[in-house]
Amino acid sequence: MVHTMKSEQDASRRQRRQHERGFKEELVRQSLQPGASVSAIALDNGVNANMLFKWRREHLRAASPRTAATVLLPVEVAPADAALAMPSATMPVLPTAPARPSPRGGVIELEVAGVQLRLRGPVDEASLCSVLRALRQTP
Repeated sequence: MVHTMKSEQDASRRQRRQHERGFKEELVRQSLQPGASVSAIALDNGVNANMLFKWRREHLRAASPRTAATVLLPVEVAPADAALAMPSATMPVLPTAPARPSPRGGVIELEVAGVQLRLRGPVDEASLCSVLRALRQTP
């Protein structure tokens, strides 16, 4: 593959190199292949590896734009009796189904940034905090 940079009009002034879009896209495509070495691809094509990493980030951001920032809300774990006895002013009170014993001890379902989380059985506060912290750290 032969690559030529856009010609510099004034050779006496130092300007940044400007690579053609097709060249960038080809290198990014190669670097996204499983097992590809970004450094080797950059070296073979006379480009700094950091520049190729930047092109990859830009490509991946453009391919999956974020519509909204993820917002985590505070969670407070309370005993089941207390939660049923004191309805929250911000949550509407919904009619409840007839009480029947649950063999699993309850289910907590959350959807955060497109990830569905379902917790069954007794959940301790430390475990829930760990899971929410891990979800916050995922890109």
